[in-house]
Amino acid sequence: MFKKLDHPAVYILLVILLGFGIRHFFLGTQVESGGDSSTQALFAATFPDETGRPQALNNYAGKIVVLNFWATWCAPCREEMPELSKLHSAYQHQNVVVLGLAVDDVAAISDFVKETKVSYPLLAADMQGMEIATHLGNNKGVLPYTVIIKTDGSVAETYFGRVTQSLLEKTLKTLL
Repeated sequence: MFKKLDHPAVYILLVILLGFGIRHFFLGTQVESGGDSSTQALFAATFPDETGRPQALNNYAGKIVVLNFWATWCAPCREEMPELSKLHSAYQHQNVVVLGLAVDDVAAISDFVKETKVSYPLLAADMQGMEIATHLGNNKGVLPYTVIIKTDGSVAETYFGRVTQSLLEKTLKTLL
């Protein structure tokens, strides 16, 4: 019976399971921590807009932020943008901002905005965007991913996949 356990595949499987266990128990608690600590990396970051100008995200601290992680190659991301634009236009004078944080480079976003009108700021975060999304609860690594951040910097709500204006307004109305 123990001779079957002496196979190299068994050792490889044990190492993989050990790795997942360490990630889940030790890193998982850090990734899913709520409140200010999960948004600190976001508000400490600076990313370029579609023209390449750096934009400090700490300019949005103290506002209600609807943060949408997206990419130019993501069809559901592109589909939700008209509703996010409407949401931004409707609430921008109520201390609410919609931000698009792209897992793309500046050139891709620049080309995208030439063909698609978006009323809210779009920033190029490249792969650092997915790292921030993970710290904000995106443990599935999916796009689009949307986070509503309260004025105190804590996370109010998160959404995996395509969102609608009415879905986001349900949370926004409780924060205004």
